[in-house]
Amino acid sequence: MQVEEEVVGEVVARLRRARGQIDGIINMVESGRSCKDIVTQLAAASKAIDRAGFKIVASGIRQCTNEQNAPMTPEELEKLFLSLA
Repeated sequence: MQVEEEVVGEVVARLRRARGQIDGIINMVESGRSCKDIVTQLAAASKAIDRAGFKIVASGIRQCTNEQNAPMTPEELEKLFLSLA
């Protein structure tokens, strides 16, 4: 299964945002910021990564439901989706 071209840009943007957040989190930990601030940023980075994964799976679902010779079975898609949980 290939990720749709228009989805690639969105996924890369989300992952770059998460990378920036993770760099910020590292700086926060090293500088002794509060637990609340750190956990808030960890949650935001985690959500950005999760949303990138969901976007990729959604792209796969669209491909698999629109093709006769789908690259993945519904069971494989379900397993892939649940791996994000």
